[in-house]
Amino acid sequence: MAQNGTAESGATEERPALPLPRPVTVQEIRHTKVSERSTGARLCSCSSSVSSVRLQLCSFYKFGIKCQFRQKSKARTNTWCSPQMFIDNEWRTSSRGRTFPTFNPATGVKICDVQEADKEDVDQAVAAARAAQQRGSPWRGMDSSSRGRLLHRLADLLERDRLLLATLETLDTGKPFLQSFFVDLEGSIKTLRYYAGWADKIHGKSMPIDESFMCITKHEPVGVCGAIIPWNFPLLMFMWKIAPALSCGNTVVIKPAEQTPLTALHVGSLIKEAEFPPGVVNIVPGFGSTAGAAIASHKDIDKVAFTGSTEVGQLITEAAAKSNLKRVTLELGGKNPCIVFADCDLQMAVEEIQKGAFYNQGQCCTAASRVFVEETIYEEFVHRSIENAKKIVIGDPLDPQTSHGPQIDRQQFDKIMDLIESGKKEGARLEYGGRAVGEKSLFIQPTIFSSVKDHMRIASEEIFGPVQCIFSFKSQKEAIERANNSQYGLVSAVFTASMDRALSVSAALETGTVWINCYNALHTQTPFGGYKMSGNGRELGEYALAEYSEVKTVTIKLSETI
Repeated sequence: MAQNGTAESGATEERPALPLPRPVTVQEIRHTKVSERSTGARLCSCSSSVSSVRLQLCSFYKFGIKCQFRQKSKARTNTWCSPQMFIDNEWRTSSRGRTFPTFNPATGVKICDVQEADKEDVDQAVAAARAAQQRGSPWRGMDSSSRGRLLHRLADLLERDRLLLATLETLDTGKPFLQSFFVDLEGSIKTLRYYAGWADKIHGKSMPIDESFMCITKHEPVGVCGAIIPWNFPLLMFMWKIAPALSCGNTVVIKPAEQTPLTALHVGSLIKEAEFPPGVVNIVPGFGSTAGAAIASHKDIDKVAFTGSTEVGQLITEAAAKSNLKRVTLELGGKNPCIVFADCDLQMAVEEIQKGAFYNQGQCCTAASRVFVEETIYEEFVHRSIENAKKIVIGDPLDPQTSHGPQIDRQQFDKIMDLIESGKKEGARLEYGGRAVGEKSLFIQPTIFSSVKDHMRIASEEIFGPVQCIFSFKSQKEAIERANNSQYGLVSAVFTASMDRALSVSAALETGTVWINCYNALHTQTPFGGYKMSGNGRELGEYALAEYSEVKTVTIKLSETI
């Protein structure tokens, strides 16, 4: 056999395709090797003869995952209990005794009730994070290489539980299972490993002053970092927040979205298993108006990172300013333009842009929602877009054939349908879709509008659903001006065969990211963030480290000179 995978004759070797991963249907409970009393490892509040159940899986019966417990004694009974919040490496119930439900958006069935964090619980989490951040603590005294090893260990545990986490993510969000497995989990693991590698490579500098002084800089952790994550990519955004924060030596209090708390809580059990010191990561599921507001306004939190709507981002900035002027990193909304020139690879442009428009049911801040097409190819682009959209398979997110799932909840569903109706009323041409699938479900057909004008609501408001708006343009100057005519500036894309044109147009576009002949090409190594009202600061890449570190200048007076 030749080394390049060909047979000795030179013919290409035919290898059987690897089987696709399948969702978890039976989960065997594994046990940690240390007692529950010393680990606080339970995720549920039910009583059990099993001393250290790592996962709260008894509720999994509700959504079809059968549990098998590895023990010689009697089988575990089907007990119902509520996932708890994770504070100081312990599972805790709500200080006010409250819970909230989380639902499977594909079926409408309640998965379980979750303990609800309030201001008092956030206070406890912040106190634990502050204690873990104090000088002399195990975390603060840990060498940077050891911090990196802990992040690698957490990545290993995500690899081990990848199928389970992908199943949970699909059940909680409604996104297709293969997307959860290959995109969300893959991205989460890569993010942890990338920042694990950075942990012992964050260096200061020395600067020449004159012969009497020496000056050096040190990079120190900001302190206690709050994080508020969205429901569209719960696990991935969790890792985007904690990985650079922990790499720099910070501690974290993180609030998952109330719609999708389950994978975050499972990660709490993995944080414990990876042997992070108590208080380093604290997870407080709850609502934005209570737990989220408490994080944004807390005077003992040094920095807050938020991914979500521009409106909420403004409230968080205000609360941060009024409390203690804490640092704020915001990744907010987008109304992202694509400019398609006549010389591009047309079919490739159609496919890439529709991936951007309909990926994750359009529930992406990066959604390709404004498509400007040169008028000489406009009709053909619209026709091919319609034909391409017909290939999208709507169905059960756990079915590997499904490529399009439900919207997250009724509120988002109603907002999207209202905007679709506004497009019809304002004169846009509905080319495809535009209807709900099923009487009471949250599924919406991929929707394409042509003849869209810039003043229409669908052209200016962030839809956050599977709606593609196609405009025409005559000149490059016109396309750039209209693309920039938005309060948002998150991402954009240019499709052309001319690299000269691509680079000149990308220089003129007012967005934090420009993709050329591709879309949604996000990589852990590259920074991500927006201009204008799409936010501030950067996530991912080396640039994110600056958001989680303080630079200290140390100037030394030299007693001797030559």
